[in-house]
Amino acid sequence: MAKRNWSMQDAKSRFNELVEAARRSPQTVTKHGKPAVVVVDLAEYQRLQQLERATAPSFADVLLAMPQDDGDFSRDAVRIRDVEQ
Repeated sequence: MAKRNWSMQDAKSRFNELVEAARRSPQTVTKHGKPAVVVVDLAEYQRLQQLERATAPSFADVLLAMPQDDGDFSRDAVRIRDVEQ
């Protein structure tokens, strides 16, 4: 199992090992005992960047994408309901 937490000093002195471990799974580097950064494989970083850019269309975009063929719409023949006044 690859080491997942590295002190800043270990990360500096064993950088090549850190990079190789990060290719397998994300590695956390700590500074003063607290998580500071995460080192990830390039493919994972690119995947995360793509997810960040992927957004759902806004409601306005959906409306603007509707066909605008100026076609006629048929109306059903219905009886208007009686409303008491």
